[in-house]
Amino acid sequence: MRRNEFEVNDKQASIALLNECDYGTLCLLDKTVPYGVPLNFACWEEGIVFHGAKEGKKMELIARNNAASFNAVSCYSYIPSYFSHTSAACPATQFFASVSMGGEIVIIDNAEQKASALNALMQKLQPEKRYETIDVQNPIYTKMVEKTAIFKLEPTWMTMKLKLGQQLSKEKKEDFIAQLEERGTPLDRITAQAMRATL
Repeated sequence: MRRNEFEVNDKQASIALLNECDYGTLCLLDKTVPYGVPLNFACWEEGIVFHGAKEGKKMELIARNNAASFNAVSCYSYIPSYFSHTSAACPATQFFASVSMGGEIVIIDNAEQKASALNALMQKLQPEKRYETIDVQNPIYTKMVEKTAIFKLEPTWMTMKLKLGQQLSKEKKEDFIAQLEERGTPLDRITAQAMRATL
């Protein structure tokens, strides 16, 4: 990463961010062209898992070349140029946190492992529960587990980027925080709180 001040070298922080993100973008190679696929995912067994059909373009590309990259982003506030007390557009920016990774995709064939991965997805997407735990012995799930393809990206590298104005002076950070609190959207309050942690 070119800007070292934005890099977060903390695996647990990366996993926590992944757990907060509703979706991410998987990038596969379609001959010579990158092919991006937005999808739901969950952290599972030292990687990320996602599901899909056993047929279709995603499956075809993975079967042809299982190398992939993936990124997920959590947005903080948009910082308008006028927060910097200038008429120039240049200071406008978006604050965010992101995780990027790359590695190889494996297809999970074991029924018990598939059920475990699907449960990880459900626990993330529907934490309020109100469903029967996925179990291959349960007849309502047996065929579904068999028909569903489960993919796991096993990362060989992973980086986290946090852009919250770390390069700014303490005075400018405090000024941004004050303006965020004055604007006062729910996301502004979250961003201001996160910025305070960098002071």
